[in-house]
Amino acid sequence: MSDTARSRVAVLDDWQEAARRCANWTPLTARADVEFFAQPFSSEDDAARALAPFDIVLATRERTPFPASLSKRLPKLKMFGLTGARAALVDVAAMIDRGVIVCYTGGGPSGASTAEIALGLMLAAARWIPAADASVRAGTFQRGVPVGFVLSGKTVGLIGLGRIGALMARYCNALDMRVLAWSPNLTDERAAAAGATRVMKEDLLAAADAVSLHLVLSDRTRGVIGADELARMKSGAILVNTARAGLIDEAALAAEVQRGRIIAALDVFSVEPLPASHPLARTSNTVLTPHLGYSALEVYEEYYSHSVENALAFLDGNPVRVLERPAR
Repeated sequence: MSDTARSRVAVLDDWQEAARRCANWTPLTARADVEFFAQPFSSEDDAARALAPFDIVLATRERTPFPASLSKRLPKLKMFGLTGARAALVDVAAMIDRGVIVCYTGGGPSGASTAEIALGLMLAAARWIPAADASVRAGTFQRGVPVGFVLSGKTVGLIGLGRIGALMARYCNALDMRVLAWSPNLTDERAAAAGATRVMKEDLLAAADAVSLHLVLSDRTRGVIGADELARMKSGAILVNTARAGLIDEAALAAEVQRGRIIAALDVFSVEPLPASHPLARTSNTVLTPHLGYSALEVYEEYYSHSVENALAFLDGNPVRVLERPAR
């Protein structure tokens, strides 16, 4: 692609305003007009209006959903950059069918960063750390802070034991927890290799003092934790989700949390940013983080440095890290 007429590049959803300091953008800004978007779009119409003038869009994960209905409204779009190589909310096939080059980046240590957030959420929920922090700042110290419980000797149930789930199993073993695991394709051998015991999902839910989800969202796993599964969990158990909101029936979870049966420790939500009026945000029986699983400095450094490389290679007419059209 010739850049005689300067191309316009949009860097989307830089919510933490980290992109500029995590990569050297100078080679790209010397050749193209680069605009960083720090705020989420309010709607698909808002996104379409804002992005219509841009030739290249560099996404930050899938904070902005990109269905076919959006990409087809961007007539100038010639290259789309994913951070990472997979994004459930981006219709890659629709873009490729329109002739858009879709590139990906490495993920850096995103597995470790996500597993660490899962561990942190579990610890924060077990010991009511957010409530304790708020109480100290309010000058009431321990008064009003619920009494937590020790994780050592307790049982954790891992729904999914892939790359991130296996890291979580290691962390929980280090806490002297009993580690149970289930996923649709898990074998006894794979579970044992990760330091876990494979059990049926129903048995895991009934036994676990904390449940942590680490599955890829698909038609097969969507709603894997619904009202029936939540009802099987122990009263006072913690449910951790750093994977995808669609794995859980969010309305059923909100009802259980509001009843006080379950403590929800969540990093992902069906609508992001999560509205302040959402039931999960309006109960004290939750620990909530704003989708920070992959949001670590080392991950961003790889995301954005590769994004710059991808855009420059595209401008040179030799695109790199190009995704093939996925099957629908």
